[in-house]
Amino acid sequence: MSDLIRTWLRNERHERLYKKAVTIADEARSHVEKTDREAEFSYQTLQVIKQEGYPSLSLPVQLGGEGLSLYEFLFLQEKIAEGDGAAALSIGWHVGVMMELSQDKNWSKEHFLALAKRVAEDQAVVNRAATEPATGSPTRGGIPETTAVKQGNHYVLNGRKTFTSMAELLDYYIVSAYVDHLDEVGWFIIDRHQPGVKVDKTWDTLGMRGTASDDLVLENVELSTDHLVEMKSKGKPSPKGWLLHIPACYLGIAVAARNDAIKFAKNFQPNSLDTPISEVSHIQDKIGEMEWKLMQAHSFMYAVARRWDEEPERREHMGPELAAVKLAVTNTATEVVDLAMRIAGGRGLAKSQPFEKYYRDVRAGLHNPPMDDAVLRMLAGEALNDK
Repeated sequence: MSDLIRTWLRNERHERLYKKAVTIADEARSHVEKTDREAEFSYQTLQVIKQEGYPSLSLPVQLGGEGLSLYEFLFLQEKIAEGDGAAALSIGWHVGVMMELSQDKNWSKEHFLALAKRVAEDQAVVNRAATEPATGSPTRGGIPETTAVKQGNHYVLNGRKTFTSMAELLDYYIVSAYVDHLDEVGWFIIDRHQPGVKVDKTWDTLGMRGTASDDLVLENVELSTDHLVEMKSKGKPSPKGWLLHIPACYLGIAVAARNDAIKFAKNFQPNSLDTPISEVSHIQDKIGEMEWKLMQAHSFMYAVARRWDEEPERREHMGPELAAVKLAVTNTATEVVDLAMRIAGGRGLAKSQPFEKYYRDVRAGLHNPPMDDAVLRMLAGEALNDK
């Protein structure tokens, strides 16, 4: 069976990077039964991720990375997600954050270089922790209830963060907090071994269970003022191309479902037929529908990624395109997995088959930012304000 994602590779560098994703995907796939059942991220998978040097790929070459492009980031994420969407989404946050810090230069050079050194030398893994029980997604504009109170030459942080992917296995957290004496929102970098930091095992969801997105709890965590590494921008946030790793992950899940559905159709022959169900017309219709949906999604996503890479001067105006990719691709991925389920029929509901996990996991994409309603309003606003 052809590798759909490989068709988007364009040179020897892509092939070399792609092999890393294949290795990670194979490892992640071997643990999905356990990680899905126990809602945990596989330590063994993380070790392979680090052995392949994946955490440092988005760093500039001069800092020990590969200077990963957005286009490359997406096909790597998609391939890993073909093995396990939860593993891909989890490590994607780290790679994307490092890409953002490298390109946007939101931190002082000193702070960024210190973190980049740990990532390059030790393959340290980091994630932002922003979402909270009361405020919901930070994309909706809520002010964090986590507080940073200045006491002398240090800060004391208290709060709880939800949806902290890989919470127990991260090396660092970048935590948003309301900084009282500044009356602003800031971001603090926190070592996971810092006293007062703990993980509350709360993650018990329908899908994407293997992200292990448990709660991060901060209880009187004392940090020096040097740990305040970033302040929230007062202006309109700039578009973040790296967030396309989200639709890339769900597209990878859809490709995996497509592959398994075709394999199932070729091999399943009920005693009421003289041929496998792949010869039945309505099954072929569903396979054909999966194919054109995936073609559309891939073409849209990778075309926008190439534009982001090749036309950096246009990035400030690409917010609507990026948001539209997320909306289109995640919804298409859901439709493709649904078609795969229909091909498998009642057998697709069985835990012994992979389809029910694809079905559960892919639906999580509808709840990753930006949300469909926000995207539609943005696109409507762009159209209505066009003169």
